[in-house]
This record gives sequence, C-alpha cells and structure tokens, in this order.
Amino acid sequence: MSTSERWSVPASEALSVVPGFRLADIDTRATPGYDGKKADGQADLEAGIAPLSGLQERLFAQSVAGTATGSVLLVLQAMDTAGKGGIVRHVVGSVDPQGVELASFKKPTAEELSHDFLWRIRKRLPDAGRIGVFDRSHYEDVLIGRVRQLAPADEIERRYGAIVGFEAEAADLGIRLVKVMLHISKDEQRARLAERLERPDKHWKYNPSDVDERELWDDYMDAYQAAIERTSTPLAPWHVIPADRKWYARLAVQRLLIDALTDIDPRWPTADYDVKEEKRRLAAS
Repeated sequence: MSTSERWSVPASEALSVVPGFRLADIDTRATPGYDGKKADGQADLEAGIAPLSGLQERLFAQSVAGTATGSVLLVLQAMDTAGKGGIVRHVVGSVDPQGVELASFKKPTAEELSHDFLWRIRKRLPDAGRIGVFDRSHYEDVLIGRVRQLAPADEIERRYGAIVGFEAEAADLGIRLVKVMLHISKDEQRARLAERLERPDKHWKYNPSDVDERELWDDYMDAYQAAIERTSTPLAPWHVIPADRKWYARLAVQRLLIDALTDIDPRWPTADYDVKEEKRRLAAS
C-alpha cells in the first residue's frame, strides 16, 4: 500500500479547522485521515522524502534562475516539547538547505519593541522560490502576549485583525501559508520533560521555566483557541495536528508541504542558452 493510499482523507482536509472547532475535543493521540500504524508512518515518511525534495529542488531552481513566483511558509506553533525541532530536522531537513529560510522569533529586542509587532516578521518572509519556516512566529504576540498580559486586551484584539491582513498580503505575494499547531497533551509533555531530566544529553533542552508555563496550561489552551478561531481563513487556514505520536506529526507536516508544493507546481527553468551549441563547445574544449 502506498503513502497516498493510507491517507483515507487528504491531510489538509483531515487537519484543517472548521466552524465550531474546539481544541479541547481533539484527541492528541489520534491520527486523523491516516489509516497506518507507526511502522507504516515511518516507512511513508521515508518514502515522502523523494517527492518533497524533488518539488523543493524545482522551486529552488526557479529561484536561482530568477523565474520563481511562489514560495511556501511553514508556521510552527506549539507548547514546549511538542516536536517543532523534530519537524525541522526530519521533515524540512530532508530538502536542500540552500532553499530553506529558517526563523525563530524569541523575546523582542528593544529595537523590535519600538516598532509594530509585525515589523520583524515581515523582514523574514521567504523570497520567491524558497521554503520559509517560522519556528515560533507572530502568533507568540497573541499567545504569550495574552497569557502573560504583556499587552492590554484591546491590543491583543487589534493584533488578530492585523495578522489576518498581514497573511492576506503574504498570500498576494505568492506565499503559500501552511500554519500548523502541534497539539500535545499535558501528560505527554510531562513525560517528555521527565525524559530530558533523565538524560544528560537532553539537559540542554530543559528549561525550569517550562514547569512554570505548565501551571498556565489552561490559559494557553484558551489563547490558542481564540487565536485559531480569529485567524484561520481560506487564504491561511490553520491545521491542528495531534502530536503525542511524533511519527504522525512529522508525516502530517510532510504531507501538507508536499500538497502545497504540488499546488504551486514548480517546473524546471528553461535554458537561456543554446544547449546543442554548448554541448559542441564543451566537447571541443
């Protein structure tokens, strides 16, 4: 059975939010749209490398040739330990890094705080012919901003509208947005944090503040619910991926990227020189 046959429902359809969506109703161990087991998923992830890499290579070739008109922006949002790093390594990491632009937005600097919250984001939108990845993104400003009350309620409300407008502008530029929330359970997060404490090679990934954030878990879930409801649009829909099973989350993101690139349909650039003449010149050299 092929990868596509194990997807009984297209990933974009199985994972896109719909009217009435409730984050609390999602089973974080489920595998929506996919009928395979872990071994199948791992095999299908490996099988998906070639088509993803092939599509990305054609897109990047257009960038080099100056003929690209489209790009992809993968927006990754999640609670800590949900697997954003694994997505970057195992999915995005399987393509040519020359064609990837990775950005991770941390606490704003003094200069960034002197501008609108989207100022630093606009500068990192992917160029035509590239895959951009936001490992944390402009959504931090309506998630942490809301939970930690870093901005007043009316400013958070304004930001929802600003995000919708910004993403519409990005779509007009030919950027295909793939917005993903990796949805992990609180129990699974505890287990992953405990593993980090047990393994010296994982201590660097542990942050004591993660436990402080767990105390605000319900507030974060409310913030995600509000952000997803307010900013999921036809041009930039949200996809909520159950993430307790790492293999499924990686497979689902890979499928979403393949589908986005397939829709762009990048083609090999046409040579702007006489191929036959260059063969002759090369043979004679």
